[in-house]
Amino acid sequence: MVPAGAPGVAHHGPQHRPARDHQEVSMAAGTVRPPATQRAVAHPAQPAPARASSEADRRTRERVLELVATAGPVSAADLAATLGLTPAAVRRHLALLEDDDLVAVHDAGHATGMRGRPARRYVATAAGQGELSGTYADLATDALRFLRDVAGPEAVERFAQDRLSGLADRYAARLDAEDVEGRASQLAEALADDGYAASVRPVAGARALQLCQGHCPVQHVAEEFPQLCEAEAQVFARLLGSHVQRLATLAGGGHACTTNVPLRPSTPDRY
Repeated sequence: MVPAGAPGVAHHGPQHRPARDHQEVSMAAGTVRPPATQRAVAHPAQPAPARASSEADRRTRERVLELVATAGPVSAADLAATLGLTPAAVRRHLALLEDDDLVAVHDAGHATGMRGRPARRYVATAAGQGELSGTYADLATDALRFLRDVAGPEAVERFAQDRLSGLADRYAARLDAEDVEGRASQLAEALADDGYAASVRPVAGARALQLCQGHCPVQHVAEEFPQLCEAEAQVFARLLGSHVQRLATLAGGGHACTTNVPLRPSTPDRY
């Protein structure tokens, strides 16, 4: 056996001994530092808070869109008061929704106190209504086209009336107010529960109110088959016990389905 320090022999001593990571060196200085691989495992990236924040923003934006559909035309200040947010935060969500063509500015001509400057009020666009819908509009439209082609337009009208009659039977039990005004409020509540974003609004200077529906699950179907809208108005008249007049529909390009409901002279005006 040749001694480790013999001349002419390559020295394979401690200078070629495998290192035991940087931990050994750090210990000499009085600290212990784990290897890089262990540090990476010990401190992984944690993007969860960012994802949670993004999810919260998405839910808030959906809520803003729902409120715009329900209450539109509505201002950022009104939305902020309803949601408990700052107007600046609501305007940020509205700007994103506007960029996505889900809401649009509807100039109602109301002054804001800034020397007659009109308030920016928002309504849901057709794309925004479609975002809220989640229905099988294409399939329903194809089915009604087939029914019309096979059995004629009268079959579509009968279908619409039959569909709305079932809705009327279900709502009738909830409408027990003695006056038209009370029944209209109850009808709006029932429609809202079914996703129609309905509300009742007074008509300034007239003994009438407007039943507004900010969302319609069959809007895109009704664009081709207005019989659905006509049958719905007939059902409203029967439920309310009053003549009604349809002023606008989402299917016809309005920002809401608006039905005028006259109040009888003997009905107290709570507005």
